[in-house]
Amino acid sequence: MIIFVTVLEIVAPVFLLALIGFSWVKLGFEYRVEFVTRLAMTLAVPCLIFTALMKTEIDPGALTTLLMASILAHGAIAAIGALGFWVLNMRQQTYLAPFTFGNTGNLGLPLALFAFGAEGLSYAMVIFAVSAILSFTFGIWIVSGGGSLMRALKEPMVGATLLGTLFLWQDWRTPDFLTNTLELVGQMAIPMMLITLGVAVARLKPGRIGQAFFLTFVKYGVCAGVALAVGTALGLSDIPLAVLVLQTATPVAVTAYLLAQKYGGDADAVAGLVVVSTLMSVAAIPLLLAFLL
Repeated sequence: MIIFVTVLEIVAPVFLLALIGFSWVKLGFEYRVEFVTRLAMTLAVPCLIFTALMKTEIDPGALTTLLMASILAHGAIAAIGALGFWVLNMRQQTYLAPFTFGNTGNLGLPLALFAFGAEGLSYAMVIFAVSAILSFTFGIWIVSGGGSLMRALKEPMVGATLLGTLFLWQDWRTPDFLTNTLELVGQMAIPMMLITLGVAVARLKPGRIGQAFFLTFVKYGVCAGVALAVGTALGLSDIPLAVLVLQTATPVAVTAYLLAQKYGGDADAVAGLVVVSTLMSVAAIPLLLAFLL
């Protein structure tokens, strides 16, 4: 009973905020996703990442191990996915990127914060940065046939991660007035991302729902299993291991749909994956948290 209440306290704010965004659209109110997303990813999230890393008391060596674990886990998931889609004769351009990358930003960061506090959020930032870099390079290469490392490095959240890691490593601090300002801006990020997730899901027109349920079930199993195996093999302690599993097993991000739409993938099929995996996460994430806590 206690674990049920704990899990409910963690996931309820996440899904209630997403529900606010979903309801907002269904009630006919205006919500400019492009503007809000740009504000979040260009300003709020980088501030959140930088201040969280700068103020954390985590051993930099543990973050390095987590960085390697995240890279290896994403690589293994991509390899399993590529093999599976080849065997099933399914189009890699459409399905591999959504299978490999989860919603480590909009959903993963708040879940890590509510479940494991500031320490968990710091670990989640590292995984989020890895996922973002790989998504903007390998992910775009899959969908479009070409990607650029420089494009990923130009993302403000990547720069904030590198700068925050440097401050953590050197034990530097910004002046209090600047730290307070950055923290205030960063506090916008999590509610903004969750509400935007609800808005985006409400506006999607999903296709191939039956297939999406099957692929989502497989995705959750493969991603959680691979992350657990890799993290255990590298000797991660309890909290970073739990965050790695939680982040890696998040549902398909809305950005996967946007990339499919932009580069000629099957956007309706990817929209189905986004909607179904997000809905299934209402049950999957509490079960996963109950196992991890």
